[in-house]
Amino acid sequence: MNVIAALANLGIGRARHSVRAVVVNRDAFIGNSSQRWTGQPAIGIANVMFDYKRKFSSLKWTLLATAFLALFVTGCITGQRAHNYFYSVRTFGAVGDGVHSDTVAFQKALDACAIAGGGEVLVPAGKYLIGSVQLGDRTILRLAPDSVIIGSADTNDYPMLDVRWEGRWQPGRRALIYAANVDHTGIIGPGRIGGNAAMAAPQNPRGSVVLEPVNCNDVRWEGFTVTQGGNWATHPTYCSDVVIKNLKITGNRDGIDIDSCKNVRIEGCDIDAGDDCISLKSGRGLNGARIGKPTEAVTITGCTLTGRHFAGIGIGSETSGGIRNVRIEHCKLTSRTFGVYIKTRIGRGGVIENISGSDLDILGGGFLKINLVGAGNLNTSDDPVEGRAGIPVGRNFCFTDVRVTNGARLVDAKDISPEKPLAGLLLANLSGNCTNGMTLANITGLKLRDIHISGISGKFLTVTNVQGTGFNEFKP
Repeated sequence: MNVIAALANLGIGRARHSVRAVVVNRDAFIGNSSQRWTGQPAIGIANVMFDYKRKFSSLKWTLLATAFLALFVTGCITGQRAHNYFYSVRTFGAVGDGVHSDTVAFQKALDACAIAGGGEVLVPAGKYLIGSVQLGDRTILRLAPDSVIIGSADTNDYPMLDVRWEGRWQPGRRALIYAANVDHTGIIGPGRIGGNAAMAAPQNPRGSVVLEPVNCNDVRWEGFTVTQGGNWATHPTYCSDVVIKNLKITGNRDGIDIDSCKNVRIEGCDIDAGDDCISLKSGRGLNGARIGKPTEAVTITGCTLTGRHFAGIGIGSETSGGIRNVRIEHCKLTSRTFGVYIKTRIGRGGVIENISGSDLDILGGGFLKINLVGAGNLNTSDDPVEGRAGIPVGRNFCFTDVRVTNGARLVDAKDISPEKPLAGLLLANLSGNCTNGMTLANITGLKLRDIHISGISGKFLTVTNVQGTGFNEFKP
């Protein structure tokens, strides 16, 4: 319904009218949470002149004003989105020769975009040397083909601030590309972002990671490459509605660390990492337990993961806030240890539950390890959750349709506290060949079904304090 139709419905449709200008953009007033918006807010102007043949009652004038206001607001809510606005880093002075610093130009472009209400910051082909920069609200960084961002080797380019590092908040260097407390941000490829290994290497205080959004909603990374040296490559923290799609990540530490985040989808990524390719975390010890932010509702699908020194997917070891509702599917995993490693230690507490995997190819290393009593590094001292509350809880783990090729060990799930046994483990439709079988301890609700593994040397199954079904057929 337009303004003229509304006037007709009010009984004043015979009036002559002149509408000089009505410019309305709903996103200047209310955001659209169902899809990303990257436009620039328009200015709402209404200069409407009406010349009427007769005098209307005060009641009709009131109705007219009410109707116009309602239509104006409706237009704000349901009208068309504004055009996207674009800001090239070159326009703001970026050189792109890989020698001169482009940090200031990048930050000016990013700030201009955010201040104007959002849009895209374009990085044309070239090699851009930058220090840490910060994305603002409703800002997309778009990397053109043959565009390369490389991290500066100057410590002063990475400000110190509080960072989440190995499960606790402590001082550290800001990420190369950082965002905090903003929504609807992203990075779109196909370019490349490379961290500086020397700036990443320090552990205490933590060096700079490559990408780190903190407390952000609606984060999207798609179709670009990340390289990193001595630290984690990417680290979403306290974020919700995160999509990481078709990234290629290479580095000497973790590839993706999801830290106390909700509604995360990791899809079609190719990760070659020196530690865990993907790691799910939620805080460490009393610090993490007090905050109590879980990582939950995570889907990892269609990824190729190579953990050169550790696992394909690590769940933990920082688990004090809880990790739940994780689905792993259609992935190919090669690792030095295990394709899937669920790990924590006594003193960290927390609940790890509803972890499932299906249609997985294990192409090297072991398939599954569960250690709920003594895993995880001790690079920094723990502040443990004391007593029985500090014993982690595991429940409802389910893995089906797993194919193992030249595996080292099928399942190692013996490191579980008898005080809090793992409640529920389903292993079904496992096939392939493997050198070592399964060792299980302190589990209730075990279900084994359709397991056809050849090449086992020694006992296929060793159990201690295990209750369930399907394992009697493997006993000698």
